[in-house]
Amino acid sequence: MEKLTILLLGNGGREHTIAWKLAQSSLVQRIFVAPGNGGTASGLPKVENVNIGVSDFAQLTKFAVENKVNFVVPGPEQPLVDGVATAFSKIGIPCFGPSAKAARMEGSKTFSKDFMKKHNIPTAAYGNFTDAAAAKAFVEKADFRVVLKASGLAAGKGVLIPETKEEALAGIDQILVDKVFGSAGNELVIEEFLEGQELSILAFSDGYTVVALPPAQDHKRIFDNDQGPNTGGMGCYCPTPVATPEILADIKRTILQPTINGMRRDGFPFVGILFTGIMLTNAGPKVLEYNVRFGDPETEVVLPLLSDDTDLAEVMVACTEGRLDAVNVGVKPGFAATVVVASGGYPGKYPTGKTITLQPVDTDVMVFHAGTTLQDGQLVTSGGRVLAATGVASDLRTAVDRAYAGVATIAFEGMFYRKDIAHRAFKYLAEQSATANQMTYAQSGVSIDAGNLLVQKIKPMVKATRRVGADSDIGGFGGLFDLKAAGFSDPILVSATDGVGTKLKLAHQTGIHDSIGIDCVAMNVNDLIVQGAESLFFLDYYACGKLEVEVAKDVIKGVADGCLLAGCALVGGETSEMPGVYSIGDYDLAGFAVGAVERNKVLPRMAEIQPGDVLLGLTSSGPHSNGYSLIRKIVERSSYELHSPCPWDKTQTLGQALLTPTRIYVKQLLPAVRKDLIKAMAHITGGGFIDNIPRVLPEHLGVEVDAAAWPFPDVFKWIMATGNVPNREMARTFNCGIGMVLVVAPEHVAEVTRLCQEQNEVVYQIGRLLSKDDTQGQEVVMKHMESSWIA
Repeated sequence: MEKLTILLLGNGGREHTIAWKLAQSSLVQRIFVAPGNGGTASGLPKVENVNIGVSDFAQLTKFAVENKVNFVVPGPEQPLVDGVATAFSKIGIPCFGPSAKAARMEGSKTFSKDFMKKHNIPTAAYGNFTDAAAAKAFVEKADFRVVLKASGLAAGKGVLIPETKEEALAGIDQILVDKVFGSAGNELVIEEFLEGQELSILAFSDGYTVVALPPAQDHKRIFDNDQGPNTGGMGCYCPTPVATPEILADIKRTILQPTINGMRRDGFPFVGILFTGIMLTNAGPKVLEYNVRFGDPETEVVLPLLSDDTDLAEVMVACTEGRLDAVNVGVKPGFAATVVVASGGYPGKYPTGKTITLQPVDTDVMVFHAGTTLQDGQLVTSGGRVLAATGVASDLRTAVDRAYAGVATIAFEGMFYRKDIAHRAFKYLAEQSATANQMTYAQSGVSIDAGNLLVQKIKPMVKATRRVGADSDIGGFGGLFDLKAAGFSDPILVSATDGVGTKLKLAHQTGIHDSIGIDCVAMNVNDLIVQGAESLFFLDYYACGKLEVEVAKDVIKGVADGCLLAGCALVGGETSEMPGVYSIGDYDLAGFAVGAVERNKVLPRMAEIQPGDVLLGLTSSGPHSNGYSLIRKIVERSSYELHSPCPWDKTQTLGQALLTPTRIYVKQLLPAVRKDLIKAMAHITGGGFIDNIPRVLPEHLGVEVDAAAWPFPDVFKWIMATGNVPNREMARTFNCGIGMVLVVAPEHVAEVTRLCQEQNEVVYQIGRLLSKDDTQGQEVVMKHMESSWIA
């Protein structure tokens, strides 16, 4: 590899640490730091300062060309948001950092929150506002404590955490009206306040691969015990023991990789270091925010833990060349801790120009400069956060002690620092030690707290399905239904149970979970209506390897939506967390529905069905919940991916189109059923026309279906063409556009059609019943398939 002459942008502790690590690389010949600080001005081999601002792209690019710079490393976020990567790409110099489009993930909290919502990345509930009155209305209605965030860049300080609703309302005025954060507060994000342990994950990415570094925990508050206003960070340690290997694997699976995949698919692939702030909640890890560069003071603890055989320069170059998976990113065993030494008065007004004296430090202790400068050869303060003392050791206690030993070598007037860095870790480790021999359900991988939280989140959805005869509440041991109150006089109960099948795999792969519950309800209640039964109540069964509350909530929301469409009550269910039985990230869904029909109105009425009866077909919304093992195989062997634009509908992805929920036919059919106008019905599920229609006919009758009688939907044309699926296989695997078939006497066809159309149903006359003599013994004769079902 060609020797590197690097231009590093920035002047903080982060940049001093990056320069320190890059200078150790045999690939690096020279490092210019613009504008740098007192630490990069002296004491580091290969490193010198350049007096150019980080946003002066004209001077930076001119300097780079004149000094044969062949690699650029932006430190702070502002030049990245302003498009520094593009500025250098125009003159052919690679930049370890994202494009301006990708940098919007930090530059606009509004943008990043909407991105997370689109890609189903777990985060807090939120709203985006530019109008103070609308923001206040949101807060007044919110049933949770809120956090106020200026959407734009505010140097890490654009966040208010009000304790009361009154403080929140006042904070809205401070940000949107008084502009306490300047233009960064032109738009406001109001989020649900998340409780738990906070993590910072720094991860390298080349747009495809993501490699996470050890989890760090920052200390934002100015005073001990996390008191006082927020700062840019008063200290940090790494790795934090609360982030177990299982949690880290979960974070990569549900957050980091989906983020990198989503950015690439949305047209702005991420290259550089992605900083993800994460809260470990009872509902699992959730994203607080994204940054698009190394964090500060996280960098001061993460980079010292890179293994001796990991070359930071080589890793950065590999990211820009799309080959991160080909280089080594190793981490030393052990811990690092850093303590920030700040100017008195920070984060408010503080003096500068104070003389700094530094004593020599021991091995495994480093002092990184942040707000320092050389003035007539003397090191003086120039910022709020002045220096960061970092210690490295095999255990956290020793690492912290070494960091404070580093602090003891620093002296300047008014210096201030926190004395409790890593206090949360020590508390956690003490608790773990005290309970080391105790076993809990949570240690086996089952979270009772997450289950309780899910119940609270889905209660309003369940309550919305209430109907006469049922009180749709959950949390008890079972559901009750009063048949007499529902108006039945001599009822027969009808039940059905079914799942969603391998369509679930598409939900897992796409992260779209809010419609699959409708499928579950549909597969059950459609089986009830074909027997003439009105759907009364429904119960669901959700089983998973790890209960991810937001995913489960979306699934149950779909179940509740399906119950509303069917007119039945969701009276209960079971959520089962079974680690070891299901893989992490996988879940299964099944349902049980009960309906009722008066004894003399049960369908099919076999004795009345005769040759000449007409088949009416009601349209489907797509494959419904059948044939997905074949569909998935077709997608795998095709040139399409689930996130590709849908071939027949460019307004959505292929995955979204294939997850279109199954239609529910209950309400639109009940009027005709109650008038005794329908002799039989067949729900077209697995087995298609060939196997499902004969299930409701007398043995001596066959059926003739005219495939030309209804339009052949585009989704089935695509399946047929892409998978080279024969016509006959289509007819016995898929519904091919007709999800429900009715058997009706010729004299009732017009009335049944009218009643269905009044319910906005599209009805086609698709065939007729014949004796088996007329069908040459075949149960189902499919006419015009070859001429009508054309791919």
